[in-house]
Amino acid sequence: MKRCVCSAVAIVLLFSPGGAPAQQPYVYPAKGQSAEQMSKDQYECHQWAVSSSGYDPNAASGSAPRQRGLVGGAARGAALGAIGGAIAGDAGTGAAAGAAVGAAGRLLGNRRRRVEYDHAKGAADQSFSRAYAACLEGRGYTVK
Repeated sequence: MKRCVCSAVAIVLLFSPGGAPAQQPYVYPAKGQSAEQMSKDQYECHQWAVSSSGYDPNAASGSAPRQRGLVGGAARGAALGAIGGAIAGDAGTGAAAGAAVGAAGRLLGNRRRRVEYDHAKGAADQSFSRAYAACLEGRGYTVK
């Protein structure tokens, strides 16, 4: 039992990356716009994309979900496991198994919250990027 739970915990840790940062588009002045004009257009298009999408990638827009501690999950799991183990005649083994399951449950819950947060942030980034590109293309730039 211990080996199986520990392997599951290792797999969850291995595949728990943070969110990927948004990439900035390449903007080319296709109609010979000056660097000064390009800078002005990029600023104005950024403002327009923020108002159109309701999202500003440069603003501190909340934080990632709070990660819950593994110790609390392990402690709760150990307590429940000890009770179950005591009924079966081996409280120590029950507590150890419960601790591993409790910690793994916390890891999976933390991962689920992170995935939901990253998905929402990714959709907002995409909406902003599409609006920004549309504005610049409307002003004669090539955006990739």
